[in-house]
Amino acid sequence: MNAGRWILGLGLGLMLSVSCHADGAAIAKTGLGAAPACQTCHGAAGEGVAQAGFPRLAGLGATYLQRQLAAFADGTRVNDVMMPIAKALSLADGAEVSAYYAALPAPAAPAGAPPTASPQATAAAPAPASVGATLATRGRWADKLPACEQCHGPGGRGVGPDFPALVGQSATYLANQLTAWKTGARPPGPMGLMADVAKKLSEAEVRAVADHYASLPSRAAR
Repeated sequence: MNAGRWILGLGLGLMLSVSCHADGAAIAKTGLGAAPACQTCHGAAGEGVAQAGFPRLAGLGATYLQRQLAAFADGTRVNDVMMPIAKALSLADGAEVSAYYAALPAPAAPAGAPPTASPQATAAAPAPASVGATLATRGRWADKLPACEQCHGPGGRGVGPDFPALVGQSATYLANQLTAWKTGARPPGPMGLMADVAKKLSEAEVRAVADHYASLPSRAAR
């Protein structure tokens, strides 16, 4: 084979390897095969839909998102909607769509989230004792329950690939995930932390923590 044919063959091979999976933006906006467009449930900008409990994807880490798709695909994370979608995507497709959403800016609040009080209104009234804020920032060491921010960072903005941002997610989604860890419908995560944490929270505390993080602004959250 002469050099010209070899180069042509190499070029065709590269074209085929690239064309065997769709780019992330296309998957997000129009879907791929049996997988519907991600934006159908997660919003046009990956902002999520608060009322339905669909999480925001925009601004979350690519590695974290890929791991969630893999968990849905192999059944270790249970969700009737996401499991067949994840199975319909190849590893390369999952990497592409994860990178696409990771590059999007985090929205100020998930779509449909109730408005929070203005800074002026908050300053004018004494802040009530907040169970959610206390658990988020201090934990409850009498029960060996660490503060959420010890892993998820100050303000719940996320730390590395294992501890995603909590701020910017809806209260419904956050509460649903804590419940999923309680019941084993979601893998326990690094060192089995989240299953242990969730099981130490009452239903009222789950809602309080979820409401706390849903009320915080999410700009620059990762």
